[in-house]
Amino acid sequence: MYRHIREKNVYEIHQMYETSFQSISDRFFKDAPWPSVDSVAPYVDNDHVFCLLYREMWFRHLYARLSPTLKQRIDSWDNYCNLFQVVLHGVVNMQLPNQWLWDMVDEFVYQFQSFCQYRAKMKNKTEQEIALLRQFDQAWNVYGVLNFLQALVEKSTIIQILEQEKEGLEQFTATDGYDYSGGSNVLKVLGYFSMIGLLRVHCLLGDYHTGLKCLFPIDISQQGVYTSVIGSHITTIYHYGFANLMLRRYSEAIREFNKILLYIFKTKQFHQKSPQYEQILKKNEQMYALLAISLSLCPQRYDEEAFAIYDELFSYACPKFITPSAPSYEEPLVNYNQDAYRLQLKLFLYEVKQQQLLSGVRTFLKVYSTISIGKLSTYMEVDEPTLRTILMTYKHKTHAVDSDGKITSNADIDFYIDDDSIFPVLCFQDMIHVVESKPATLEGIMTDIDRIKLE
Repeated sequence: MYRHIREKNVYEIHQMYETSFQSISDRFFKDAPWPSVDSVAPYVDNDHVFCLLYREMWFRHLYARLSPTLKQRIDSWDNYCNLFQVVLHGVVNMQLPNQWLWDMVDEFVYQFQSFCQYRAKMKNKTEQEIALLRQFDQAWNVYGVLNFLQALVEKSTIIQILEQEKEGLEQFTATDGYDYSGGSNVLKVLGYFSMIGLLRVHCLLGDYHTGLKCLFPIDISQQGVYTSVIGSHITTIYHYGFANLMLRRYSEAIREFNKILLYIFKTKQFHQKSPQYEQILKKNEQMYALLAISLSLCPQRYDEEAFAIYDELFSYACPKFITPSAPSYEEPLVNYNQDAYRLQLKLFLYEVKQQQLLSGVRTFLKVYSTISIGKLSTYMEVDEPTLRTILMTYKHKTHAVDSDGKITSNADIDFYIDDDSIFPVLCFQDMIHVVESKPATLEGIMTDIDRIKLE
């Protein structure tokens, strides 16, 4: 592999990375780590960059097949720091497969998530582990993780490259990010995938607005470099859809979940021998659960008996949320690894619970084309000020601000109110006028879903 990297033979590198590395791991290192970097270094001319790449793969194999110790988690962080520093500030004159570069970013975020979950389980930590956590308090620090990903985006100028591509001045997507003029693709493609990494990190933190903002330069309505790697494609749409679901942009979430689920259904047989196959199937089932949630909330079809199912589906399909802050070592040590998940679940179920009130309004609005505030308040057995609050809540909950800043409706039933300043003589004071409005983005979605035959 070292020779192929020096020769920039991307095809052979990809073959060895995807096939040879996995087959050797299964045959000789199924339950053991690969040889240390010190053992390998003499055979690769002690090449510093290659040794960093090898260690990155060494730690990735360790996480996948074994259980890393705290010291190994810290060492892996140090290796990522050194590797990204070389990419950002050195001269990396090599071409690597997109699959490898995606796996770097994906594993970087995964190990950050894993470390946060590990650190949050304080109850059974030994004194030695606590001492190490105190000593290496900057390891997998959330600001360090975000700074590296953001630095890769900025240093690669990938946002400017994608803007120039829209004007026909760049061929980044057409070449899948590879540089056929003899240069390197490493920084540009790492910067590209780092935007997806930022989306994932912010979703883990519960900051969905910022996550979507980080992904904004990538047009997910079109084919792109992110679709050239199946793991990148699924991760992007999963987190994009989940973020939109939590922001009540149900139509957008439904549209993207529908497209990716149809794509997986058509192509999953081609990935059966891939080491990522099990992960593809898991994400596939999770996105079905998220699609079911989105469809049940757009338009609102609340069912008191189904409330527990929302809890179950969300718990199964949501990301593994993290609390990035370190614990207070002076206080009694307790586990807090579930705190972030419980908070997000509470917020989601509170949103669902509010649908109970809205479903009552929607039932009456579907019956009438016009109805007065007074009459509707009588039917709903509430006073007029309370009804006005309910109607404002309905408006708020059935509308969302999309990525372009435009207000969009998720409701199939909408309304507006004429006050007495408009029809003072005819005595149509405070009349509610009902308008049927089917969200345009949902057209054709059920047709596509019907094509999928669940096995």
